[in-house]
Amino acid sequence: MPPERHVGARRAHAPAIELPPPFQLVMLREVGDAFDHAVENAADLGAGSLVCVGRFDLAEFALVLEPDEPLRTARRAFYAGMAALADALAAHAPPEKPLAIDWPDAIRVDGGLVGGGRLAWAETPEGQRPDWLVFGAMIRTVAIGEGEPGLRPLAAALEDEGFDEAGSERLAESFARHFMLAVDAWQEQGFNAVSKAYLQYLARESGVRREITEEGDLLIRRVGKAELKRRALLPVLSSPTWFDPQKRGPR
Repeated sequence: MPPERHVGARRAHAPAIELPPPFQLVMLREVGDAFDHAVENAADLGAGSLVCVGRFDLAEFALVLEPDEPLRTARRAFYAGMAALADALAAHAPPEKPLAIDWPDAIRVDGGLVGGGRLAWAETPEGQRPDWLVFGAMIRTVAIGEGEPGLRPLAAALEDEGFDEAGSERLAESFARHFMLAVDAWQEQGFNAVSKAYLQYLARESGVRREITEEGDLLIRRVGKAELKRRALLPVLSSPTWFDPQKRGPR
């Protein structure tokens, strides 16, 4: 049976996902893969389609985008997605709960990995506009079959970290709202607004300044030193640091 495609789809075992326009909801069953489905069907789904999977242990969703700039710079939409994802988590986090991004794609809560984001795009020359991009996210909400939390210090789940009502439906809704805000800021203030929102989640280092280039690379400068370190985004996007291909989920 094809997935349902409409706003506010309702499943018997969970509240509806309510998305603001212009988002359109595409619901998959638990065995589905939001990212793969969005990539395979991006051209037909169109911009604003948010593909979600009905799982209780993972918040899993993927957003189809249609950028209006060349692929070389359009990949910076990844940072808007990551900032929106982090903001969505922060909105549900307990007070003072540490939340950070490991550049460029992994999200940690109090030091434990909960998931992250990834990006795919239509095969396009770097100087041409791609027909579509897909930003995908996975966040571990409940730990299943991984023993007691203390036995997996490098991993975390939102339930163990005290997040309030941070199920997959609420996170998808919150992500959509924060992504809209990020895009609006980008259009009105330029990419620096998105860059600032993203960089605030990186671990702070004294005397270090960071910025993001037009190509999405990270530049790192240390105060008082002429050396400039550049970390390329494109190679990392091809192999997300947080994703376990065998588990099909966060490491």
